[in-house]
Amino acid sequence: MGLISEVLGFMVLASLLFSNAEGAIRYYHWVVKETNFTKLCETSTILTVNDRFPGPEIHAKKGDTVFVTVQNSGPYGITIHWHGVKMPRNPWSDGPEYITQCPIKSGGNFTQEINLSTEEGTLWWHAHSDWSRATVHGAIKIFPAKGTSYPFRTPDEDQTIVFSSWYKSKVMDVLDESLSTGGDPNVSDAYTINGEPGDLYDCSNETMYTLLVKTGKTYLLRIVNSILNEEMFFAIANHNMTVVGSDGAYVKPFSTDYLFITPGQTMDVLVTANQAASHYYMVLTPFLDTDSSYDNTTSRALIKYSGNYTTPSTIPTPTFPNISDSISAQLFVVRLKSLADAAHPINVPKNITRQIFMTVSVNLFACPNSTGCTVDGNNKLAASLNNNSFVMPSTALLQEYYNNNYNLSHLVDDFPNKPPTPFNYTTVANMSAYTAEGTQVITLNYGDDVEIVFQGTNIGATQNHPMHLHGYSFYLVGTGSADFDNGTDPGRFNLVDPPEVNTIAVPRKGWSAIRFKADNPGVWFMHCHFERHTTWGMSTAVIVKNGGTKKTSMRPPPSYMPPCS
Repeated sequence: MGLISEVLGFMVLASLLFSNAEGAIRYYHWVVKETNFTKLCETSTILTVNDRFPGPEIHAKKGDTVFVTVQNSGPYGITIHWHGVKMPRNPWSDGPEYITQCPIKSGGNFTQEINLSTEEGTLWWHAHSDWSRATVHGAIKIFPAKGTSYPFRTPDEDQTIVFSSWYKSKVMDVLDESLSTGGDPNVSDAYTINGEPGDLYDCSNETMYTLLVKTGKTYLLRIVNSILNEEMFFAIANHNMTVVGSDGAYVKPFSTDYLFITPGQTMDVLVTANQAASHYYMVLTPFLDTDSSYDNTTSRALIKYSGNYTTPSTIPTPTFPNISDSISAQLFVVRLKSLADAAHPINVPKNITRQIFMTVSVNLFACPNSTGCTVDGNNKLAASLNNNSFVMPSTALLQEYYNNNYNLSHLVDDFPNKPPTPFNYTTVANMSAYTAEGTQVITLNYGDDVEIVFQGTNIGATQNHPMHLHGYSFYLVGTGSADFDNGTDPGRFNLVDPPEVNTIAVPRKGWSAIRFKADNPGVWFMHCHFERHTTWGMSTAVIVKNGGTKKTSMRPPPSYMPPCS
């Protein structure tokens, strides 16, 4: 009772003193613990929140503030991240391990304040320590603020659809084995749709997820890709989807018969039950244009119409792009465009004050003798940005930054604005696969207009990379194949209605360009959302300095942060 009173007292005090919310204040209490689930004919022990997989949803309106008390009753430390929430001036609750905080120790708790500002639509939350997010994740549904409405006809119903990875083994054992050999981790045993693998997997027919629909009704499907290491195609037999939102922002509606969605991304789509009353498959299958290992299985769920009819002997299934069809993947990406109207304005930076050209590569590290590494001799896999593999610190960068008068020179080095050695990025055949390593960070002045060009390379196992930046949404102003041409490609940028997103797919042997204004001070993580690539070092931290006023500076830390010792 004493602990509960202490937590509640802190939440009330925090809501009174620190919250800048114009909307409502909402409270959740979560318990992280191990729970047994039986799937694929085997019982597995997984880490969950409130015994649920996927985890509980957060429901709020635009502008609300949400307090979540996380009680860690699991066997090891954990952190929780609110993916896509900008957290204005409040990096303290953002969640990435050793970037903004140290893990919540087993037996400990931490109350996090989630500040919703401009976000509207669907975002998600997930563990941000090791690979715990495999089973510790859930949706954040952000409804229009009071007195406002959707920019489309209000749907008849609203349903969350979460894609996840399922491992028979404990996911931390999979990670530990991979780290011990230096090689690729074992792939997942299944994909799940709302926690269920579907009838193509053993012992999964009876538990397949089913969405009940009524003829003539329109459903808003809030789709979250929480899969660890694969980008996905998704389709519904005989039903088109109208995409109306992505990553917590609305887009110009467009109709499509498939989705391409990377880990970390969310999509809001409208589906109308306008077919003959029957059963129809929803199908989830991977996209992969690389030689890397991957889970080459397919998950299915059902759309089942209400009413009296004969159950079909053969259920319709959708057709898909080929598993390596990068053209279909990119054609989907370029259809995403912001509404960019009076009710949903955008502000794309035009006068760039900070430009960064960033290569993304899978690399190698040479291992000391007798260490058990098995890749190409005595090597282990690594990953890099601008030929630097990020070394995660042993303490929280944000707290060190604040406690040392906004200075991290004793812990970090400067991240370069361009690769240390320029080369023909997508055609080079003899570039070394080995990379340097260190804790390099990007430092931005408050108010900088920033452009980052992510460039895929021909080093190592080439593939798409879903890049994510904490603390910001940004504009995807351009994407293309081959090497970025600074002379001609910027002339083709979309500066009129680019999508405002938080995660993008940098194409294999191609590039993507983003822009944003550095107006959210703090320390923010940037990384590939393939879990294995983050583990290997495809990440950095972005420090945005304080502005000249209280309202343009970081808030002070809460009275309690999880200890680092």
